Amino acid sequence: MGKMLGGDEEKDPDAEERKAKYAKMEAEREVMRQGIRDKYGIKKKEEKEAEAQAALEANAEGSLTRPKKAIPPGCGDEEEEEEESILDTVIKYLPGPLQDMFKK
Repeated sequence: MGKMLGGDEEKDPDAEERKAKYAKMEAEREVMRQGIRDKYGIKKKEEKEAEAQAALEANAEGSLTRPKKAIPPGCGDEEEEEEESILDTVIKYLPGPLQDMFKK
């Protein structure tokens, strides 16, 4: 009842030992996790975020505008070949006599 009224709480004598035990176990687990990350080339979440942030800062250095988006292939100033119309595509799949009719 003393605890409920704001009195002194009893100190658990094993609490420090327990904390030390779990800290040691967690350190062993982290060593094992790091070994797995090294083996398979996996990066920690914090490392990935730091690299992404560094890349953004490097790209934005000296720029007053947002970074440009990459231009997808085929969307440039290249000379484009004349594309077939839909009618030409359809005619190509018709039987020979019908193709002759449409070509004239």
